[in-house]
Amino acid sequence: MSAPLSDAALDQLFREARTRNGWQTEPLPETLIRAVYDLARMGPTSANACPARFVFVTSEAGKERLAACASAQNAPKIRQAPCTVIIGHDLEFMDRLPELFPHNPGAKDWFPKGSEVAQVTAFRNGTLQGAYLIMAARSLGLDCGPMSGFANDKVDEAFFAGTSVKSNFICSIGHGTDKDLFPRSPRLSFEDACQIA
Repeated sequence: MSAPLSDAALDQLFREARTRNGWQTEPLPETLIRAVYDLARMGPTSANACPARFVFVTSEAGKERLAACASAQNAPKIRQAPCTVIIGHDLEFMDRLPELFPHNPGAKDWFPKGSEVAQVTAFRNGTLQGAYLIMAARSLGLDCGPMSGFANDKVDEAFFAGTSVKSNFICSIGHGTDKDLFPRSPRLSFEDACQIA
């Protein structure tokens, strides 16, 4: 059996981690960006489908292109953060299943292209992979600022034109500052949110 993580690790991942709005501007090395993905990709997905597609926006031109798709509140965060990741999902993820799920070559047929089950599977598991990305970044000492205040259709046109990938949400990563850091909001108690059946 694996041992529980230390309290310090749990603080870093959950209890003390905060959604950041302000950022130190030093660039992130590509080696660190790759390390974040290499951890995130290990999280489970349905039939190992791995539908998430990530665009790590680090260039000034890319930041401007993404900021132009965002709300007035989120655009400055995108411009300041050293990296903002677009988390998307590939609606044609099933084409990679023979490679990713090799013990069942027929798995591709479980998700007919254009079907509701394919769309739901891509969105659900791409969202999971976006959450894994947040935890991977935090585990490597980075802060995160996930956002949904942007126009998905504009992001898709700017970054995924001509592909089967659709954007879900975006997340700035880097070393955060306390600028515009709000007090932690309440969370629901176990009694309010959970049942044991």
